[in-house]
Amino acid sequence: MNLGITLVPEGRRLFPKLTVEENLLLGAYRPDARRAIGSNIEFCYGAFPILEERRRQLAGNMSGGEQQMLAVARALMSAPRILLVDEPSVGLAPILVSRVISKIKELKERYNLTVLMAEQNFNQAVKIADRGYIIVHGQIEFEGKDAQELSGHELVKKFYLGV
Repeated sequence: MNLGITLVPEGRRLFPKLTVEENLLLGAYRPDARRAIGSNIEFCYGAFPILEERRRQLAGNMSGGEQQMLAVARALMSAPRILLVDEPSVGLAPILVSRVISKIKELKERYNLTVLMAEQNFNQAVKIADRGYIIVHGQIEFEGKDAQELSGHELVKKFYLGV
């Protein structure tokens, strides 16, 4: 479909026997994205330079952090309007987490994207969040309308900040 909704799944779900570039090109499945392949791939390589260096490497032979960058970049190739991101920090070194979150934020602002992200790393999540929900056992227990409201709530302190 051409709704402009793209998922970056937890666990990456790449095509391991295809190259980095082939995985990226598969992300450009929407008609709008096919028209902008050149600029989208340039943005992805600019956001994650290691992907350009490894564009001919098989995705399955990359490190976990590189695979996560590729999964995010593949999603960006679809020129999404809504980006669904499930646990982008899982398995990444802290410096890579910060970089991935920064790039998602940059994309959000640059393209006026809606981002729905499930993330347990509170300090990284609030860098992007316009609003946040604390979900306990499948129920929304608290909704915060900004980072300050979220960080001051007792559930956040208890579950995410260790206070």
